[in-house]
Amino acid sequence: QVQLMESGGGLVQPGGSLSLSCAASGRILRIDEMGWYRQAPGKERKLVAMITSGGSTDYGDSVKDRFTISRDNAANTVSLQMNGLKPEDTAVYYCHANILAIGADSNYVAFKSWGQGTQVTVSS
Repeated sequence: QVQLMESGGGLVQPGGSLSLSCAASGRILRIDEMGWYRQAPGKERKLVAMITSGGSTDYGDSVKDRFTISRDNAANTVSLQMNGLKPEDTAVYYCHANILAIGADSNYVAFKSWGQGTQVTVSS
């Protein structure tokens, strides 16, 4: 009953920048934490950055001072600005959100929602 739709990503040279966006849709009552995770081939999915509804943020050690997460609570969106990209940033990036929504039976349902993933490739 809720959906996360990602946009952005692509191919960029080392040192370049990319921006990712994610929009939540559905019968949403409230969104708590929103964030971005990434998964490289053969590796586990890891936190990149997260942000609470109040604006508190947390970043993975490898992206601190290079990536910036932001959100628009009114629009139910979260964005990730990635600067100084490195080849090791290459991965599929997934949007994640903890959402309280109205379910099919008009009850309140908590969703831990994931986007479909978007590829980010950093290569010369």
